[in-house]
Amino acid sequence: MTFAAAAVLAIAACDYESEDGANVGTISLNLSNSIFTKAVPDSSLFILEVKSSGGKTVYSGRYGDAPTVFRVAEGTYTVSIWSAEQKKPEFEAPVYGDSQLVNVLPGNTVNVTLDCTLQNCGIKLLIDESFIRYIPDGALVLKSKEGSLLYAYREQRIAYFLPGEVSLVLTRGGTDKTLITRTLSAREVLRLKVQTTEAAPESGISVNVDTSVNWLDDTYVIGGDGGTKVYDVATARGMEGASGVWVYGYIVGNISPFLAVSSQTNLAIAGKTSVTEKSACMSVELPKGALRDALNLVSYPGNLGRKLFVKGDIIKYYSIPGVKNISEWALDSPPF
Repeated sequence: MTFAAAAVLAIAACDYESEDGANVGTISLNLSNSIFTKAVPDSSLFILEVKSSGGKTVYSGRYGDAPTVFRVAEGTYTVSIWSAEQKKPEFEAPVYGDSQLVNVLPGNTVNVTLDCTLQNCGIKLLIDESFIRYIPDGALVLKSKEGSLLYAYREQRIAYFLPGEVSLVLTRGGTDKTLITRTLSAREVLRLKVQTTEAAPESGISVNVDTSVNWLDDTYVIGGDGGTKVYDVATARGMEGASGVWVYGYIVGNISPFLAVSSQTNLAIAGKTSVTEKSACMSVELPKGALRDALNLVSYPGNLGRKLFVKGDIIKYYSIPGVKNISEWALDSPPF
């Protein structure tokens, strides 16, 4: 968009009087999330769509390219965001998103929150050595109405499907045998243990649902992987006083002078490269030394627009929440 938890897209529609006197409103977008990595969903690449009740498209494109404010006529609008489109089963392809209606009325302010939760479902097979030993010539296939995926015996990835029925099928000697069929809802990730018995390897195949799996709600990391928690700008702005935390955002300029590219001592980062409001940014201190030498925009103007990860203390800096006392940093991708 918790997103270790869920991403949160806060939308405020405010009344605005146009030049011709017609009442219209504004829809202001802000994507806020806290996430666990190793895999960081890049919210700027999410697809955002704003449509009127009559089907007119106000905006359809990447969230990172969208303006921060839309002016719209009075009416009802559907605001949707999703991380990707899935048309067939795929490995390691979680899809996050949400959609809600926004009713813009004259003189009213409408606030709506979209939680970017997992929209598809997943299955991970735990194939026991007994199964591999006694049925080495078989193949396991996961099937849904949208398609199928061959699940190799040593496969470690999660297979993602659109919500609905998914079957685990054993293919052997030209014959298919359905071992289990489950109906999965969005946000469900099922872990199945496939095993057989020594006494009757042909007929003693069993599939057990492992309910101990710790799926971190709407997070790309499966529990136990020990991911590092990273906060985006919108979330970190509300964490003044926190120390030694990771924050990430896009470099949009200097914080002083704001959005200029003329200072070596500081940066402004935001959740999107298109942000132009100081209230949506965080300041980043660049003390004299290696950090300043590597990141300052005077020496490296090409850093503008790049994603920055910094670990430090969240302290007010240049009158807004900022990151100071930075101990670790990285450009473009997290260093862990």
